[in-house]
Amino acid sequence: MTSTSHDPRAWQRPDESAARPASARLVDPEDDLPITTYRGSGGADGGETAATTAIPRFDNASSDEATEVTAASSSTPSSMAFDLMHEPEPLPYVQPRERNAEQAQTLGPAEIEPDPETDARVRVAKRRGTQDLGLMVLRVGLGAWLVVHGLQKAFGWWGGQGLNGYEHALASAGFQHAGILTYLATGAQIGAGVLLVLGLFTPVAAAVAVAYLVNALAVEVAAQPVHGYFPYFLPEGHEYLVTLIVLAAALTLTGPGLYGFDAGRGWARRPFIGSILCLLLGIGAGVGVWLLLNGSNPLH
Repeated sequence: MTSTSHDPRAWQRPDESAARPASARLVDPEDDLPITTYRGSGGADGGETAATTAIPRFDNASSDEATEVTAASSSTPSSMAFDLMHEPEPLPYVQPRERNAEQAQTLGPAEIEPDPETDARVRVAKRRGTQDLGLMVLRVGLGAWLVVHGLQKAFGWWGGQGLNGYEHALASAGFQHAGILTYLATGAQIGAGVLLVLGLFTPVAAAVAVAYLVNALAVEVAAQPVHGYFPYFLPEGHEYLVTLIVLAAALTLTGPGLYGFDAGRGWARRPFIGSILCLLLGIGAGVGVWLLLNGSNPLH
């Protein structure tokens, strides 16, 4: 009876002993690839130790060993497998969360925060109280007076003198070019009155009213029998026209209020520089028309 030998050398083929040493083991051939540029270090037995490739790092390591291994592996045919070292790392991808229908209904629409400037304007408008209503009454009252008197001059309604009578009155008062001035004054009076009633371009319309009333007051002062003084109280005085001039000047400065077509403009919400300029232009136009077309001193 024969026994089975457990010696590995007994199972070797005759041709295998000559091909490789007896100490060879079954390993992966790629594990022991020699690096041609690696010179090795002396071992304990004085020989050179064969170097093997190391697993490359995909981070930006700055160690000397990784640098040497990378440089050595680039000269071998297997270096194509390590080209990933030169590629940038991909950015992490995060899958967005999807909201289901229940979460959408729970969240609801987003609320918009209120504008502080708009809230301030609303509060200011509420504090105005009946101020806008009072400005509308003054504006409509002065505008209606101008329209009625303009229609009297234009068509002779309500006991008016008509265009011919108004032209003779202007010529008697000492105005030059009375024919042209008749149409200009009548049209300006009616147009300013309509704009004041509508609350449209209120500072300009009130400034035109100031210019017209300044000339009307100058005509009355020049026509008084006793010259050299300015009577104010009625029946000989001029308090009526003075009151209308003050009213037109006040509307030029205050604006029309919020009850009119100018409600969205600056001179209705916060009149300032523009209204002052309109008032100065209205007074200057009235005085300029008197000086250029009449030229007399109403107090003499």
